[in-house]
Amino acid sequence: MTDQTTTTARPEFYRFHNGDKAPLPFATAEYDARLAGLRAIMARHGLDAVVLSSMHNIAYYSGFLYCAFGRPYALVVTATESVTISAGIDAGQPWRRCHGDNITYTDWARDNYWRAIAHVTGTGARIGYEGDHLTLLQKGKLDSFLAPVATADIAPDTMRQRMAKSPAEIALIRKCCAIADVGGYAIRDAVQVGAREIDIAMAGRDAMELEIARVFPEAEYRDTWVWFQSGLNTDGAHNPVTARKVQAGDILSLNTFPMVSGYYVALERTMFAGHADDASLALWQANVATHDYGMSLLKPGVTCAEVTEQINAFLAERDLLQYRTFGYGHSFGILSHYYGREAGLELREDIDTVLEPGMVISMEPMLTLPDGQPGAGGYREHDVLIITEDGAEDITGYPYGPAFNIVG
Repeated sequence: MTDQTTTTARPEFYRFHNGDKAPLPFATAEYDARLAGLRAIMARHGLDAVVLSSMHNIAYYSGFLYCAFGRPYALVVTATESVTISAGIDAGQPWRRCHGDNITYTDWARDNYWRAIAHVTGTGARIGYEGDHLTLLQKGKLDSFLAPVATADIAPDTMRQRMAKSPAEIALIRKCCAIADVGGYAIRDAVQVGAREIDIAMAGRDAMELEIARVFPEAEYRDTWVWFQSGLNTDGAHNPVTARKVQAGDILSLNTFPMVSGYYVALERTMFAGHADDASLALWQANVATHDYGMSLLKPGVTCAEVTEQINAFLAERDLLQYRTFGYGHSFGILSHYYGREAGLELREDIDTVLEPGMVISMEPMLTLPDGQPGAGGYREHDVLIITEDGAEDITGYPYGPAFNIVG
């Protein structure tokens, strides 16, 4: 079981391959293709090994999504090996849930994590790492324990690889968007004057988790959530759920986020409780028009900055640009609210990435008007789209706009 022969001393690391491999989100060939892409990155940089430490990259290349709880994790990839490095507290689960090999490190001595990594990489090698994730403390330990002759930050290269979705990824994302719609309908049914945000949110979350278990019977179930906001709480896109009770005429924000094996999608919709006043209705319709216009701009060959500037002009013509609070969309894939972000594929002024077939991106314009102004609140619509050879396919099904979303 172990890589070390010990008599009285407890091992620094060992292999605990307990049970058979569990079904992963994708077939073996998918992970082999991703690793081949990573090894091509290694070759371009002249690297002998990479030490990945982020949740998103470890999940992308191995299928294993770790739960840190204060402990570091890694995926070490060489020309011939792919080895997850996990903490003893997880026992055999990381082995069962990863593509490739797994080594467990123990708590008996500090930095056994790095000793396990060095067991795979050796010392004096050329090492790649994630500059946007590895802390200064851990970078110092990498240098100390691995003594590399050269290092390179490969995070930008891995991000670019993740931005191009495989057919298998797109198939999973389609299913996830349908699950987000299920949560949306459950929330719509739960909205009523006097109901608390938390109770409405739980209705959507529970519906999605049950649907995930039906669609993905062999998956792990964790991290699915809902942000349901009302009134003043709608002013920010990521405002947490509260116990505020819905009042008649409230602006509402429906946000469902099913999580499947590290993959995130989102459904976001403006709603109103019972009725919308004239000022609110005009702003809502303007944001819906912006949403429609923005989706029409998504096609191969245009840059993120070009799309952004055209939507900016659309809003400026209507004297609404000053109410925009963030970019108009972002990439989807291995992503969550606490890990991952393909920052090179966001609809912002400073991103010059060219849209290509196979990319998956959202359109999500938001206008926020301060409390006390007519129509105060946050208006947001959000659809997920696949860039195709000649345009974009919207894979979000839940309707948007006043005709369907004045509820309760």
